[in-house]
Amino acid sequence: MNKTALLLMVLGLSYGMAIAQKATKTENIFLITVDGLRWQEFFKGADSLFVDDTGMIKDQGSLLPEFWHQDPLKRRQMLMPFTWSTLAEKGQLYGNRAFGNKADLRNDMLFSYPGYNEILTGAPDDERINSNAKTNNPNTTLLEHLQQMPEFEGKVMAFGSWDVFPYIINEERSGIPVNAGFDKAEGANLSPAEQMINRMQAEIRGPWGGVRLDPFTHHYAMEAIRKQAPRLVFIGYGEPDDWAHGNRYDEYLHSIKQFDSYLKELWEYIQTTPQYKDKTTMIITTDHGRGVEKRTWTGHGAGIPRSREVWIAAIGPDSPALGEVKQEAQVYTAMIARTVFQLLGLSYPEEKADDAIASILP
Repeated sequence: MNKTALLLMVLGLSYGMAIAQKATKTENIFLITVDGLRWQEFFKGADSLFVDDTGMIKDQGSLLPEFWHQDPLKRRQMLMPFTWSTLAEKGQLYGNRAFGNKADLRNDMLFSYPGYNEILTGAPDDERINSNAKTNNPNTTLLEHLQQMPEFEGKVMAFGSWDVFPYIINEERSGIPVNAGFDKAEGANLSPAEQMINRMQAEIRGPWGGVRLDPFTHHYAMEAIRKQAPRLVFIGYGEPDDWAHGNRYDEYLHSIKQFDSYLKELWEYIQTTPQYKDKTTMIITTDHGRGVEKRTWTGHGAGIPRSREVWIAAIGPDSPALGEVKQEAQVYTAMIARTVFQLLGLSYPEEKADDAIASILP
């Protein structure tokens, strides 16, 4: 029995019916990633080991009013209110290992470029994708496959906070416009908002050399979506991972809450725009996990336990409202690529890609 059939059985669905049903309502995909957000915070909110550690926050006690409650279900609502209202009520959330529901990476590198390659291509490639170097991806991403189709040509766009995304997506070969790192909005007809974002990005560079602050990524994406109405949008937010690497748990939590507000803005725009309303699926995930102890949480990789553990969420017209999936099951971020194509009613052209996450499908 293959993995798709097993997962369908776990979730009480009919394998035959799922395969027979090819018609979908999804016409557009918003694929959203956030770098290095642990499943522990996603499902349980602020970590009791870290939330008042003076070595990890600027002011002792400063996080408690905004992020702390004894009940982890309330803590997670405090941290990610949109996720634990709209997404939890109308979507699907995978990866709470307390229920035996596991979401994992297949690659053995367990850091960003290999993680994004796996999400975007449907398969790990540890032989060739084994560093974060700015080298063009030899693999073809799901974005590029769609860009090559007449109905999607010119309607695929990508945005990212990390300046390596143009190489992961292989902007040069694929022809997909990628606004990432410190790229500005370009063109002859920039909106006043884009002109202002360009100016502000030039004046506020943030604390990292290769990663801009997420507000710039988000608002560049929002303006482009409003102006050009793409059918496939990829947005890669980055702040949580970089704050974590700096051992700043306070800023890590603030960036997660900000990310959640961006998801809310994206979904509300989708649901109030005729081109997107009831025709768009949003899939959200992360590129890797990270350590769980004070000495390891700042890092991730093959040498740090739990770095393989991630989470996945989805919401859209073809995805049953399962909420937080509590059945024992195993999913992988590598399943996302084929899932995207099946939601669009298409066959994924890469045979090596993992199976789809069957429960996201109608």
